[in-house]
Amino acid sequence: MLDYHYYSSTNEAATHTLVLLHGIGGNSNIFYKQLDMFCAHFHVLCIDLPGHGDSPCVHSYEDHFNYDIVVREVEKTMEALNIQRAHFVGISLGSIVIHHLLQKAPERVLSAVLGGTITRFNAWSKGLLVIGQAIKHMTPHMWIYRLFAHVMMPKGRHAKSRSLFIREAKKMTRRNFFTWFTLIQNVEQTYKYAHRSPVPKLYISGEEDHLFVRALLKDIQRDIHAKALVLKKCGHVCNIEKAQAFNEAAIAFVHAHSKPELTTASA
Repeated sequence: MLDYHYYSSTNEAATHTLVLLHGIGGNSNIFYKQLDMFCAHFHVLCIDLPGHGDSPCVHSYEDHFNYDIVVREVEKTMEALNIQRAHFVGISLGSIVIHHLLQKAPERVLSAVLGGTITRFNAWSKGLLVIGQAIKHMTPHMWIYRLFAHVMMPKGRHAKSRSLFIREAKKMTRRNFFTWFTLIQNVEQTYKYAHRSPVPKLYISGEEDHLFVRALLKDIQRDIHAKALVLKKCGHVCNIEKAQAFNEAAIAFVHAHSKPELTTASA
């Protein structure tokens, strides 16, 4: 089971739960611009993925660490709170986990809002991954993380989200980081069948998410259950850089796909 923060909605009529999943090196703190607005409409469950925050380290599992383990851990956390189904919001790595969840346990997902989504790597990003793998044994992991953060979020208006992720990533151990760094390179397998899922999906990306947005928009064309929103003057971490637009779009989308049901947690 993973570490989590559960927030009851300030709306007494709320019955649906949002599960928030963060990016690599981050934790639930990256959703600080979402919590107030989301809690006005839904119950909110922020989960720290393995190797992040106070969740178990990636090497604490008996089996070789993979996305199946991550999905099982998310399910265990939901079950502990008596949440059978929920709406999911993921950023970057969080969106990758949601894609795998759609393959392994689609019955858990009522709808999905996926921000800064990665469906595959282009030649430039693949080159960076190769460099990272080549030098990872001879350099501090935070050096590689900073390099990727600056390449992914290069502009001045990306500075706030870039700095937040670097600050939070300092709390991550070297082993946890490099395990995720290796696993994330299999991102194409997580999206391989996700487009077949009938679960409603809203993809929100910044137009300046230069490593991933073009591939994303091309890939989701074959998904009749997917919609895309591209935010202007915005980079990879769209929930921070364009929080208001992100929040409004996410809330409207989830409401549009919310049937009356009880999905609240019980202690």
